[in-house]
Amino acid sequence: MFGLFKKRSQLEKLEKKHRQLLEEAFRLSKVNRVAGDAKYAEAQHIQEQIDLLQKQN
Repeated sequence: MFGLFKKRSQLEKLEKKHRQLLEEAFRLSKVNRVAGDAKYAEAQHIQEQIDLLQKQN
């Protein structure tokens, strides 16, 4: 209840987006491998951003 209005940090937002992209890449890989690979590449880019943020902190 107390965390209801807590703002998410940039790191938390990126981690959520990364998780969503990986899930979507997995689903797409079953139907369309090229689209799944593209989503996986997006997820890798987000992971690089996460790594940079973690190094700064």
